[in-house]
Amino acid sequence: MAKKTEAVNVVIPSIDIRNTVIRVVGDTPLIVHKWSEKAKKEILDKQMKKAKAKGHDAKDPVADFIDTLYWLEGEPEEKTEEGFANAIANGARFGFPATAFKQAAIMGAYRAGVGISTTVMKGAFHINCEYIEIKGNVSMREDMVKVGGISKVADIRYRAQIENWSANIPVKYNAGVISLEQVVNLFNLGGFSCGVGEWRTERDGTFGSFHVE
Repeated sequence: MAKKTEAVNVVIPSIDIRNTVIRVVGDTPLIVHKWSEKAKKEILDKQMKKAKAKGHDAKDPVADFIDTLYWLEGEPEEKTEEGFANAIANGARFGFPATAFKQAAIMGAYRAGVGISTTVMKGAFHINCEYIEIKGNVSMREDMVKVGGISKVADIRYRAQIENWSANIPVKYNAGVISLEQVVNLFNLGGFSCGVGEWRTERDGTFGSFHVE
């Protein structure tokens, strides 16, 4: 005998999209390390089994440092100290991947045990741009690192460091799922327990932490 089925009314609330700008201020310096075109080419050549020239190119610390930055405007053609100084004097602008800030907010809530699934949070708010402009004092830092597999080799890395930094993050959120106060709290959690950039708090470092102002 066929079972009687009952109709179920599914209520789907109307979407309530709102926009805001979250201003974050760095608590510790931000270490930036964009993949350079040279590094990406070396990886691609290796994957394509292209023959590698013997030896290594001479290291150029200043050029390596300049290449680690996400330039929004004013990248110098000459990758020298003078070229960088002129770029700064002429109003160069720098950015950082927007996805890093969203990931920090989501993982910060997860690490704090907030009872909202990461899947729900991913769909509750968005940052609709590729890069967030970062304002601050940019300088070159030198670090000793270990690279390679089992037999690691010592190397010197030159990267960009931004101190006294801040950023305005344009956020679009669904007020039917998450409130503005909750959005702000997510970014505060992310800035405290995760951070952004290299050697950030999430990766056992002390850099890239921030708070909402």
